[in-house]
Amino acid sequence: MSESEVMKGGVRAHLPGLAVTILATLAAAYVSDHYGAPLTLMCLLFGLGLNFLSADRRLDLGLAFASRTLLRWGIVFVAARVTLVEIADLGPIALLCVAAIVAATLTTGVLAARGLGFSGAFGALCGGAVAICGASAAMAFASLLGERRVSQAQLTLVLVGVSAASAVTMTLYPVLAHQLAFSDVQAGFLMGASIHDVAQALGAGYAFSNPAGETATIVKLARVALLAPAMLAVALFIPREPGTKIAAFVLPWFVLGFFGLAGVNSLGWIPPQVADVSADASKALLACAVTATGVRSNLQTLTAEGLRPLLAVVAATLVALALATGAAAFLIG
Repeated sequence: MSESEVMKGGVRAHLPGLAVTILATLAAAYVSDHYGAPLTLMCLLFGLGLNFLSADRRLDLGLAFASRTLLRWGIVFVAARVTLVEIADLGPIALLCVAAIVAATLTTGVLAARGLGFSGAFGALCGGAVAICGASAAMAFASLLGERRVSQAQLTLVLVGVSAASAVTMTLYPVLAHQLAFSDVQAGFLMGASIHDVAQALGAGYAFSNPAGETATIVKLARVALLAPAMLAVALFIPREPGTKIAAFVLPWFVLGFFGLAGVNSLGWIPPQVADVSADASKALLACAVTATGVRSNLQTLTAEGLRPLLAVVAATLVALALATGAAAFLIG
């Protein structure tokens, strides 16, 4: 079902699926707030718990709308966190290191997936999620590639993998930075350049020290700012259909919107209060999209390959850690 087909059903036809999505997301947010569990993981679990509802055709339009259109607007609003001036303050060496780590991590995901017998599109999904910003990036890459190349079940598996990996790395990487006797700047760079989700990267940085947390925030935002260029690279080198020409691609509207909002924010034209609202809206929309993805996933397909597909996520994670650690140790003062 394409996005245009989703929109043709009218507002009333979308309400049942949207109501299920919103209620499940609110329940997941409650559990996340009260027990400190990652919001993305809770949304996935609640969505998968309601997976039996996907058999009800009345929910199709609303669930599809949540998992596609709400997702794309959520990606646009992510740019409210990005200020290009702050990112430039990292300096050329740090920026080059971040770009190189993102490129190598994304490439590792593709190569690892192909080595395991999966498609390059699935590898781009794994590598992109690890390289950029975890679940948000996974949803963005899945939207770009389309369900013919990356199924809802594969997306769900990657979301589970990167959410679990983010929780583990948030705990272990500050300990690693202490063991390596890293300075605040080095530790902040390590965690900002390698941990998957934004919240976990910042949490790990501030767990080390406040200055490390500030550095981790800027480095992580630099990775978020590379979302659109990374998606463009994937669109060029991993076409939607075999034999599709590169010239046939048009940059998706939500990628252009991401660039535009980041540029406007960098000029200081967005008041801090509006930027905060935009960031909250992004979080809410992406949470709804994750929940709807869980409801729509084919559980039989999800379990068919076992945990083997997650090895691509593990490979990309290890490469990001190795490169970020090396850069922090030898290039970042």
